[in-house]
Amino acid sequence: MKLTFPMPHLMEIAAVTQPWELTVTGPDQLRLARRAEELGYDMITVPEHYAVPPTDHHTGAFWLHATTAQAALAGATSRIVLNSGITILPFSNPIVHAKALATADWLSGGRIAVTFGLGSIEDEYPYFGVPWRERGAIADDYLAAIVALWTEERPTYHGKYVQFEDIGFQPKPVQKPHLPIWIGGDSPAALRRVARFGSGWIVTFRTRPDEVPDRIDAIKSAPAWTDRPLEVTYSLANLLLTEGHGASGASGPDPTSAQQLVDALGHLRECGITMSSVPMPPVASVEAYLDHAQWVMEEVRPHV
Repeated sequence: MKLTFPMPHLMEIAAVTQPWELTVTGPDQLRLARRAEELGYDMITVPEHYAVPPTDHHTGAFWLHATTAQAALAGATSRIVLNSGITILPFSNPIVHAKALATADWLSGGRIAVTFGLGSIEDEYPYFGVPWRERGAIADDYLAAIVALWTEERPTYHGKYVQFEDIGFQPKPVQKPHLPIWIGGDSPAALRRVARFGSGWIVTFRTRPDEVPDRIDAIKSAPAWTDRPLEVTYSLANLLLTEGHGASGASGPDPTSAQQLVDALGHLRECGITMSSVPMPPVASVEAYLDHAQWVMEEVRPHV
């Protein structure tokens, strides 16, 4: 079981954010990333929203631009993989977005991944002039265009929402055939995107762990699926949230009990999940959190 490092203060969701996190700065996060790498964590994932509407009462306004943050974290480290979770695909021009991600991958020496999704806040869409009902078709078009940009010497693509022909597009991503594309979401359409494009799948709080095997079967039985490795990640913190980023009322495993964490992560592994993260315990400072992160790698990781 691979483990991601839950970076503090990447968002300010009331249901899961502790008061001490609000004091964590960008330079603090760069230091935390270096320590996470030293401890042997596999990945850091940066969530994203651009503009949270006033109708949303739980999500909070604090979110980073994922690709920018990934590039900064990559510059502070040398091994750990930097992913997004989740980049809202229909909000950005695919040529510009493909360029930003290829640049970050090139500068990092090939350590950038991206998780694309559609987002869950319908009222965020009008800010970008994107029709909510067309979001899936736009995402599919953009994904195909981005792959063409990353893999073709002189990219050409003619879709409904984006068109280009014989354009110069360099640098290409360091990773081949291109940097890993993950998909976030649990709908049948999201699973079809995993089958067509995905190196990984981020399972959201809408899917329980025991439902994951059937969804993996759906991915691998889709016509677009080709036999390849597939990372499946499910955060234990998913148990704490519900629709709209509200508190679920569930407690989840005790993040300070090694046996409870080993049991919980073992169950995820049995469900076909290959990567997870341990929720933050109740602590009061960056140093206390880093002590816990080290404890996880020493007392939990060897058993999962």
